[in-house]
Amino acid sequence: MLYTARNLRKIYGERTVLRIDELHLEEGIIYGLLGPNGSGKSTLLSLLGFLETPSAGTLWYRDKMINNDPKILLSLRREVVLVDQHPILFSTSVFNNVEYGLRVRGIAREARQRIVEESLDLVGMRAFMHEKRHQLSGGETQRLAIARALACAPRVLLFDEPTASVDVENQIGIENIIHTVHQEKKVSIILCTHDMLQTSRLAQETIFLFDGRRSASTHENIFSASIEEHAGQPWAHLAGDISIPLNTALRGPVKMAIAPNAIRIMAEQKDMADQGTLPGKIMQLTQEGTHIRILVDVGIPLSVRIKKQSFQDAGICIGDAIRVQCPSHGIQILGEDQAQRVPR
Repeated sequence: MLYTARNLRKIYGERTVLRIDELHLEEGIIYGLLGPNGSGKSTLLSLLGFLETPSAGTLWYRDKMINNDPKILLSLRREVVLVDQHPILFSTSVFNNVEYGLRVRGIAREARQRIVEESLDLVGMRAFMHEKRHQLSGGETQRLAIARALACAPRVLLFDEPTASVDVENQIGIENIIHTVHQEKKVSIILCTHDMLQTSRLAQETIFLFDGRRSASTHENIFSASIEEHAGQPWAHLAGDISIPLNTALRGPVKMAIAPNAIRIMAEQKDMADQGTLPGKIMQLTQEGTHIRILVDVGIPLSVRIKKQSFQDAGICIGDAIRVQCPSHGIQILGEDQAQRVPR
């Protein structure tokens, strides 16, 4: 087993930001770590990367219990490398940035040259070897950070929002690099993101976090929203001008989960009344036993799970324009933030 955690807690002051009762991660797998902002994803990644220590609980790495001995933690950080969303790089050349970790480890000059070139080849940055760090674009900077991590021959790579600050073209390139690294280097990967589409493309297993805890897969559609009343009807307003009707006495900021099994999906029709439905496009289809998992882009990624027969009856496929309906009974308010109740 790559990681095992029990009763893991991380506390800052009086606030508990992470509460993982049990976690088991196997070696050789790409894991997607999903959840909204503030759910504890980055905190968990820091603990798994041995950059922070737990406030309570027990963590095992490759079946060895981890303690807070600085020498042990330092050796583990050479096996488990974090690629941050905003990597800190030296202002010198691309070559020197990748070579630095090898020089610290006492690797011979000839071997350093070969390893740097191989690492840059893998991320498509060989031609930039002698460029200065400040001359790189955001996507090139992220690829350089990956090359620097690969040069140290890690067993585990941790990615914290690796494509959050790059354009679409570089996002695709970085996702391809992650896939190639996993296949060719046999590196275990844990990918922290809020992008469900990215997770579906890369991850073999997905872990959902909400409010510092592991969350059931039915809560994978987790969004921040503001509930406002219009013409006597409460509506949840999400990112991208998305509005969903609700049956609730709450008003104001909330976090909400939409159960994938409750969402209705239908083919787009010209004369369809759109009251209470959202237009979308089918991005991905996955079979799960007697059900089909449908990833729909409605301005935000929405996971829908319907019976196989219902999917066949709908006659829809990838790329189709559709409409989805999110019934109130399938929506759960998870965090009320600053919401207020109004009289019924």
